[in-house]
Amino acid sequence: MKFSDEIIDALSIDCVIFGFKESELYVLLVKHGIGPTIGQWALPGSWIRYNESIDAAATRILSSQTSVENIYLEQFKTFGDLERFPNRRVITIAYYAFVNIEKFNPKPGPTEADVKWFKVQEIPTMAFDHSQIFESCFNFLQHKIQHEPIGFNLLPPKFTLLQLLELYEAILNQKLDKSNFRKKFLKMNLLVDTKERQKDVSHRAATLYRFDENIYNKLLDKGFIFEV
Repeated sequence: MKFSDEIIDALSIDCVIFGFKESELYVLLVKHGIGPTIGQWALPGSWIRYNESIDAAATRILSSQTSVENIYLEQFKTFGDLERFPNRRVITIAYYAFVNIEKFNPKPGPTEADVKWFKVQEIPTMAFDHSQIFESCFNFLQHKIQHEPIGFNLLPPKFTLLQLLELYEAILNQKLDKSNFRKKFLKMNLLVDTKERQKDVSHRAATLYRFDENIYNKLLDKGFIFEV
C-alpha cells in the first residue's frame, strides 16, 4: 500500500534533547518562526507524515529544525490531554536523547527563528504543554540515572571521576559526597582506568577513565540501584 506524504494533523512528535557541558545540564529548544506561536520557545517538534514511521519522523523533525542528526532517539511517553493544542485534538509522542554538546553545532531550520541550548534551571516559558513534557522527561531522567548507567553520550570518551560526579549532580540537582560516589562507582567495575592523566590543567592532573562497554550494556539490560 502506498501512503501519501501529507501530514497527520492529529499526531505529532516532540523531542527532549539533553546535553552536558562544563558541569551543567542543558536542553535544546527552538524558537518558532511561523504560525500562531511565532516568537515562542518550544521543544523541537512537528507533524508525522502518513508515509513514514514514527522513529523516522522523529529523526527527520529534529534534523530539519536543529541540524542535530545521527543520534539515538528513544520513545519516552505519549501526551494526549484534550486541550494540549488549541482548536483541535492533537496527540504527541515524546522522544528523548542524551548528547555531548561539543559534538554538535545546532542551526535553526527554515521554520525556526532560532535554536539554543538552555540550562535546565533557566528554561523560558514554552509553547503548548512543552514545559509539562520537559518536566515529565526530566523527572524520568532523575529516576533513570539511579537504575541505569547514563553518561556514555554525555561525557567525552575519557573523563575524570569529578566530571562523572558533576554529571550526576547536574541531573539529580543536588550535591553528592565525593568519596562515597567514587567508592560506589568503582565497586560496579563499570569504569576502566586508562592509566592516563589530564593534560594542560592548572591543578593536579586527575586520572582519566572510560566506560567498560560490556559492563555498561549488561547494566543497561539488568539495571542496578544507585542510592545517593
